[in-house]
Amino acid sequence: MGGTYVLVVDVSRTTTIEVGALGTCPFAVGTYAYVGSAFGPGGFARVDRHRELATGERETRHWHIDYLLGHPTTTLERVVTFPDADRECELATSLPGDHVPEFGASDCDCAAHLLETPGRDAVLEAAVDAGGLVDEEW
Repeated sequence: MGGTYVLVVDVSRTTTIEVGALGTCPFAVGTYAYVGSAFGPGGFARVDRHRELATGERETRHWHIDYLLGHPTTTLERVVTFPDADRECELATSLPGDHVPEFGASDCDCAAHLLETPGRDAVLEAAVDAGGLVDEEW
């Protein structure tokens, strides 16, 4: 099964990260939300791959979010899924927060798919209000 997902990521200290072709990106301390989609043959297995990268079980980076998740100042806090729903761009523009320019949006016209949010609770509440399911295993 696939769909859209939101990764809630904590950045514990101000840092600068080299993000593949996007280049150098500064990150302030805070909570970030990344909106992605998983409609390929593996479906939400993509989220498992992100988890493995965040915990150091995997090193290979393919997408912008991989560079953030693989950095030592970050922690993947929560995952929210929207099964069978193609809502990536909608959520990237409606969740609370400020866009990190061009991050995660190289294949669409959105400003970004990563937002610096007002906090974990605010983004989780907005995602659940939009119909998302919080993954309690994470």
